[in-house]
Amino acid sequence: MSEPTASSPPTAALVAAVEAVLFAAAEPVQPREIAAAFESVTEDEVALAIDALRERYAAGEGGLTVEQVAGAYRLATRPEVGPLVRQFFRQRNRTRLSAAALETLAIIAYRQPLTSPEIQAVRGVDPAGAIKSLLEKKMIRILGRKRVVGNPLLYGTTKHFLVHFGLNRLEDLPSIEEFDQFVGAVEGLAPGAELREPAEAAGQADPAGAPEPVAGE
Repeated sequence: MSEPTASSPPTAALVAAVEAVLFAAAEPVQPREIAAAFESVTEDEVALAIDALRERYAAGEGGLTVEQVAGAYRLATRPEVGPLVRQFFRQRNRTRLSAAALETLAIIAYRQPLTSPEIQAVRGVDPAGAIKSLLEKKMIRILGRKRVVGNPLLYGTTKHFLVHFGLNRLEDLPSIEEFDQFVGAVEGLAPGAELREPAEAAGQADPAGAPEPVAGE
């Protein structure tokens, strides 16, 4: 693969190679990762190739686009064909999060880091089952232990959470009142029961207990 000059547009070969990587990668990819794998190609050149690819998809009539999530890039379906794609996966019985898991995930996403007792104070029910499901689906992870009596585990969201919901960062989350509609739009579900605002139910998570690192985390 020939190396383009700093001021020249990316070569067709580089754009095609970047497109192939984004298609084949299981997770969003950062330009520096592609540059490290390709010989004689810089991160800036890869970024230009991604921009060229985005422009090509935007100008065409295909069903794909280049999407930035969690600080990296991936190929994604265009919004116009999203409903049809969701319908296809619904017919294939794609496993979705339960209402309890979604409510627990929303509480963690907006108030993290959070312990199980703090989640229970908001929801009014034991969240152990929902937490176990979210850990298995890699939507949340253990951040450490809160330095209070009992040293309960602290939970927070993962990069997979951002990828699943098409977010680039946590700040892109909608308001808590709109979260169920947001989930419905992403997963093609009818909006579920309204989620209670954690601040109203139990107040902000107590920041006094700084997390202790957990071995292996």
